Amino acid sequence: MIQQKSPHSETLKVGDVVDGTVEQIVPYGVFVRLENGKRAMIHISELSKGYVKKVEDVMELNQKVKAKVIKIDERGRIDLSIKKLQEERVRPARASSPAEDFEKKLASFLKESEQRIMDLNKKSREGKGSRGRGKK
Repeated sequence: MIQQKSPHSETLKVGDVVDGTVEQIVPYGVFVRLENGKRAMIHISELSKGYVKKVEDVMELNQKVKAKVIKIDERGRIDLSIKKLQEERVRPARASSPAEDFEKKLASFLKESEQRIMDLNKKSREGKGSRGRGKK
């Protein structure tokens, strides 16, 4: 007998983006029924990039959601994040490469460091000069 793969046996992994429907709203988040039949939770802190005072302010029953899998524990419980998905959509707008960003940060750091060293040396010379005059 050939065993067919059921949609419930679909394996999810951290990083996957999934679609689902809000099935239950609780004070600490929402429970979502995924398209594969599994149940997942989105904690209130993962609902939005902004502060969420009440879950009902941003979610409603039967609302369709798209979220990223951020954790699957040893018992198979799935944690999702809408916020992480929103953050990923913002990132690609950057025009510079990581190497260019590093070069800019390094140049800025070196410039600031040199200025601080010069300031410290100047204070050190001024401090020695005033002490030296008082002893004569």
